[in-house]
Amino acid sequence: MSTDHSPDPLLLTKAETLVEALPYMQRYAGETFVVKYGGHAMGDPEAARDFAEDIVLLKAVGINPVVVHGGGPQIGKMLKTLGVESSFVDGLRVTDAETARVAEMVLCGSINKEIVSWIAQAGGRAVGLSGKDGRMVVAEKVRRTQRDPDSNIEKAVDLGFVGEPADIDRRVIDTISKAGMIPVVAPIAIGEDGHTYNVNADTMAGAIAIALGAARLFLLTDVAGVLDKEKKLIRDLTPRQITALREDGTIQGGMIPKLETCVHAVEGGVDAAVILDGRVPHAMLIEAFTRRGAGTLIGMG
Repeated sequence: MSTDHSPDPLLLTKAETLVEALPYMQRYAGETFVVKYGGHAMGDPEAARDFAEDIVLLKAVGINPVVVHGGGPQIGKMLKTLGVESSFVDGLRVTDAETARVAEMVLCGSINKEIVSWIAQAGGRAVGLSGKDGRMVVAEKVRRTQRDPDSNIEKAVDLGFVGEPADIDRRVIDTISKAGMIPVVAPIAIGEDGHTYNVNADTMAGAIAIALGAARLFLLTDVAGVLDKEKKLIRDLTPRQITALREDGTIQGGMIPKLETCVHAVEGGVDAAVILDGRVPHAMLIEAFTRRGAGTLIGMG
């Protein structure tokens, strides 16, 4: 009687995947990954579970993940429920005192704690906080101008309580990470004037990545990455290439501020930034631990 002792092909494939991932795990052990988790990428419960498992796995192999989350769609839904009108300038929500209060409630409350719960269910330990905690992020008011179409004169636009990071104290994040836990940060900050400011989550993630000297900044969104004019994924970009693609119209719309964040991050010392589709199962692990990658990587070249 013959006995087949050959390994199960599926198990062999899994083992080979682990071997392929090994040099990347060794390379990034002890490094920090800052992950911006977007409002649209949060919509699917199954994708949320995959995301939480990825974050817990990163921590388990010695990487320090820091999650910065958005919540624009959820804020918009709550404002609509409350009958509060919203308007936008250059993609930023004009934020009066009432809108700021609702944004803080949604971001620091339901969304932040939901992500903490997902990570707990995946076997990790996370701590939810905002930029206000420990004065971690001090913001300054965002200033914007718009050109009047009739007079062609630039006019200042008051966005209300919309801020951008002016100073970041990394000690709170360092303390949480060194304790074996995962920081989950809502993009709400305190101003020198004592007011609460709503900060764009991409901008917050980029600023935190610079402050932490992160090895990677991941922007999880609802597109595959940066696409060329034939709608094919561009896997690698430098700041100079991004400028050229923007000038010829390949890059436009909401991708522009994301790429501006990535360029600012890599010019500020982050090793590389990646834009990838948060709806694809385990896209972050594919990007970090395989040769092929999963999104568009922005580096200095």
